[in-house]
Amino acid sequence: MNKYNIIRLEHFDAGWFSDINSLLSQLSSSGKTLTEEGLKEILESDTVELYLLKHEEKVIGMFTLAFYVTPTGRKCMLEDVVVDGDYRGKSLGKLIMQKVMDIVSGKGSTTLMLTSKPARVAANRLYQSSGLSLKETNVYVKSFD
Repeated sequence: MNKYNIIRLEHFDAGWFSDINSLLSQLSSSGKTLTEEGLKEILESDTVELYLLKHEEKVIGMFTLAFYVTPTGRKCMLEDVVVDGDYRGKSLGKLIMQKVMDIVSGKGSTTLMLTSKPARVAANRLYQSSGLSLKETNVYVKSFD
């Protein structure tokens, strides 16, 4: 029987570190690699939560939730949603989105937000089928490297 489990990563585990970077390489072509220090910073954050999707003991997916409060309300940004290419097409994206909905709704009145490139057709279809609606807006970016 296939067993899928989503857990919140709360402590640094070197055993999962390479799995996370493997998933990141599938998520983006930017080639950014998470350092051990970067992962530890995420895990020590009071506002960011990193979740891993596991099949038995193998990490096959992940997502990040970042919670914050502004004068217009409590918000949550969903980031870094990815399922390993070998496991796509098994409704695991739906499993992740259901877990996201459970976590965010458990926090009380919160607006869930995410961005997704239009070219990611399957991902956009998943987000819409999960009850999210497309917001007409511009996203501006400036990196301070």
